[in-house]
Amino acid sequence: MKTYKQLYSQIIEFDALYAAFRRARRGGKRGKAEVAAFEYHLEEELWRLHEELATFTYQPGAYRNFYIIERKKRKISAAPFRDRVVHHALCAVIQPIFEARMIADSYACRVGKGTHRAADRAQNFARADRYVLKCDIQQFFPSIDHAVLKRLLAQHIADAGTLGLVGRIIDSGAGVLDSETTPQWFPGDTLFDALRPKGLPIGNLTSQFWANVYLNALDQFVKRELHCRHYVRYADDFLLFHENKAQLHAWKADIVDYLATLRLRLHERKAVICPTRDGVDFVGYRIFPDHRRLRKDNVHAFARRLRGMRAAWHNGDVALEHVTRSVQAWIAHAAHANTYHLRERLLAEVVF
Repeated sequence: MKTYKQLYSQIIEFDALYAAFRRARRGGKRGKAEVAAFEYHLEEELWRLHEELATFTYQPGAYRNFYIIERKKRKISAAPFRDRVVHHALCAVIQPIFEARMIADSYACRVGKGTHRAADRAQNFARADRYVLKCDIQQFFPSIDHAVLKRLLAQHIADAGTLGLVGRIIDSGAGVLDSETTPQWFPGDTLFDALRPKGLPIGNLTSQFWANVYLNALDQFVKRELHCRHYVRYADDFLLFHENKAQLHAWKADIVDYLATLRLRLHERKAVICPTRDGVDFVGYRIFPDHRRLRKDNVHAFARRLRGMRAAWHNGDVALEHVTRSVQAWIAHAAHANTYHLRERLLAEVVF
């Protein structure tokens, strides 16, 4: 298994940190006070970061936590801006190493992938096979085990400086999502295993990348050990297709056993096997072999959001440009399903 050394100098050099700053600034609101303050003293801030990284004294700062409600309540943890610069610098160097080892049918947070291509691929598989196994991992981000993640990353990184930085960023997320999960026990566990550090903050660039590294182990197992030809994953939701329902039941049992080695569990209530002709929920759509629909909760959520934006616009709380961008984004998503009349009806009901 090939490993990479001499990565750390590429991550911490001044030009790399400046490029990382530019990417981090694009990812947020440029006018935010924290970003503006960093940019005002840009050269000084970047040299300070470089010095801390070069002398191995860099320590991530505290997260700012808040909640969003999107079908369910989610805790989002925002790292300080200077830490986000480091995240971008790190990912620019090590992400290509792992991307080259990922399967083609993993679609979350990857260039050239996304929900629409994931839906297209799932529909192609639905046309080819009679049955589908739908799986979703229970409490995925809060359950990611730090020791397991570090081991997976160390399989390809043999650079002590880079591994040290990776470890500090991973460790900074310990406990952030403890309130979002319940204790899990796995075969062979002792009482001390309940104290294992776990959880990646939802909101970090590194968390999105490391989630794919973590589940790439599952992807490789499904493709290489189970020899499943028709498999597609988006984040912690994944589908396996086959002509034989019994084969899917056998694969499900194997996946449960394998996930335990990653200290993960399937969401048993959501792990179902059904005929593809009945449709399967995936990436916001109900996917059938010959068509797809938007999920009902997606439609209801947009209708509520549209009414809320109309009220906010009338009160002068949001600009019409913001409303327009939000509506156009939803229309673009909805247009990938059979929704022409639905879109006409929803938009006709709301008058600005």
